[in-house]
Amino acid sequence: MVQFTVHDETTAPEAARPHLEAGRARLGFVSTLNAVMAESPELLAGYNALAEQFTKSSLPAKAKQVVLITVSVVNGCEYCVAAHSTVALKAGVDEETVRALRAGKPVSDETLEAVRRFTERVVTDRGWVEEQEVEAFLAAGLTRRHVLDVVLGVGMKTLSNYTNHIAHTPLDPAWQAQEWKRP
Repeated sequence: MVQFTVHDETTAPEAARPHLEAGRARLGFVSTLNAVMAESPELLAGYNALAEQFTKSSLPAKAKQVVLITVSVVNGCEYCVAAHSTVALKAGVDEETVRALRAGKPVSDETLEAVRRFTERVVTDRGWVEEQEVEAFLAAGLTRRHVLDVVLGVGMKTLSNYTNHIAHTPLDPAWQAQEWKRP
C-alpha cells in the first residue's frame, strides 16, 4: 500500500501551510484529512474553498449535515461518516436521524428525508437524476437553489471521500466516538 504523509505545519509544502493553520483555527486541530491533502496544496485549497462556500449555501444547517453524511455513506467513506456524524450531533441533528443516515435509511423529518433521498440520487446516478426526483425535492418545500447547493456539497465531499479512499486517512481522535465501518 502506498503511504501518504500526514503533514503538519512544519512538514507540509509551503503553499499548504496557511490552509493547515486555518484548519487548526476552525477545528482546534489539524485534521488528518487536511494533513494528507496538504501534499497537494491546490487540493487542500480547493477543498477548503468549497467547504467554505457550502457552509454559506442556502441549505438549512441540518440539511447541510444530511448532505455531507449521505454522500459519505453512499461513497463508503469511513473517515467522513465519522467526522460528519460528530459534527451533525454537535450541530443539533438528533441521534435517531444520524443513526438512520449512517445506515442509509430514511429519516423521519420530511424535509431532511427529501434532502437525503435527492443527495443519494445525485451520487448514485452521477448527476443524471430523474425529473420526478427533482420534482419531489421541490415539492418538499426546497428550491432550485437548494438543488444546486446539494450539487456543491456532493462535489466537496467527493474530493474528501476519494482522498480518504486512496490515502487510507487515519481517523482523528475527535471523530473516534462516531467511528463507522463500510458495510
